[in-house]
Amino acid sequence: MVTRSGNSQHIERPPTDRDILRVWHADRSISDTVAQLYLQWIARFRRYCGELGLVEANELTHEGTKRFQAWYVASHKACTVPIGLANSSMHALRRVHEVMGTQMPAWRTPASPQSPSSAVLRDYAVHLTRHRGNPDVTVHKKLDHVGKLLEHLAASGKSWRQMRLPDIDEFLIQCAYGYSRATTADVASTVRSFCRFLLASGRLRFDLAVAVISPVQPQFERPRRAWPWEDVQRLLRAVDTSTAAGLRDHALLLMMSTYGLGAGEVIRLQLQDVDWNAGTIQVVRPKTGVNFVLPLLPAVGKVLASYLRHGRPPHTPTRHVFVQAKVPFGALTASSAVRHVLIKHAKAAGIQATYLGSHVLRHSNAARQLDVGTQARTLSELLGHRDSQSLSAYVRIATQTLRDVSLPVPR
Repeated sequence: MVTRSGNSQHIERPPTDRDILRVWHADRSISDTVAQLYLQWIARFRRYCGELGLVEANELTHEGTKRFQAWYVASHKACTVPIGLANSSMHALRRVHEVMGTQMPAWRTPASPQSPSSAVLRDYAVHLTRHRGNPDVTVHKKLDHVGKLLEHLAASGKSWRQMRLPDIDEFLIQCAYGYSRATTADVASTVRSFCRFLLASGRLRFDLAVAVISPVQPQFERPRRAWPWEDVQRLLRAVDTSTAAGLRDHALLLMMSTYGLGAGEVIRLQLQDVDWNAGTIQVVRPKTGVNFVLPLLPAVGKVLASYLRHGRPPHTPTRHVFVQAKVPFGALTASSAVRHVLIKHAKAAGIQATYLGSHVLRHSNAARQLDVGTQARTLSELLGHRDSQSLSAYVRIATQTLRDVSLPVPR
């Protein structure tokens, strides 16, 4: 096989079936049955490359795989083999090349996030990121909300410059017909934020934010988000830790239930954040950017070490602790992935709960902390609340204090 490095070329031995199986076995992500199906597709792919004089490594891209699939379908008019496995097989073969040190072309050029269409939206995005500390997902959500507001104004021949309170009221009433009360309230919060930005940046001379009204969410209208602590224990016991994915899920759910971490905090955790010598974990609040240190409790450390040794693939493109269970083993990037994990194991545990959001373990931890007598201010600091009553964004908590108030690890 010929690969390029800069302007030079060098020849590398293509991976044999033994090499391929060795890498897959180390990854612990492909069963023996699936491995045999993948090897069949790899044999077809290599025959394709040989007939057309193609370099195997250069064809292990999104476009290269599409060309191979088209060639195979055209060559086998009565093909009954599931073509969908071809893509997974090429991903798995590419993984072997990468582990063996082959310099590979990009699988697919990622689409760059679309830049806001106007100067005011671009400045608002910068304001949210730099001054408000909002994560990307929140920035994109707020830009989407404001975009809908601007579309509503444009339908009346107006822009944000001519925006007045009746326009905002009309927009929110329209939202109330199409969205839930909670979503409409979220949109209203964004509108207030946008109005404050327009005022602070000198684009408006009067403050509209104070008069923006959002739907009221009655205190007990929403279903209870916290689970009984017995259900949290059942959830953890239901995870099958005989698989690599199970080891990951068990460690992830245990950390969330023990420390009250949110999905955004746990998926951002990186290898260097765990100090095994000091027995601590450094966590970053995604909304505030505040760093804080938690004690690495022995039971949590044992489960986490088991995952890192026996569940996390040995060669990954990221230093994030929790990675995807399939090639290319990238970091978990969305709270929805955590929610999927939670729902999967809650179903296995037979837990019938009204609320199955990714924050349910955080709420359950908070409820349990209050049940065992943790002071409200200490709990607020531990959970990283930012409101004026908790003051937690500005208070550093000593690690030893957290050791004193931490809950027993659920079993």
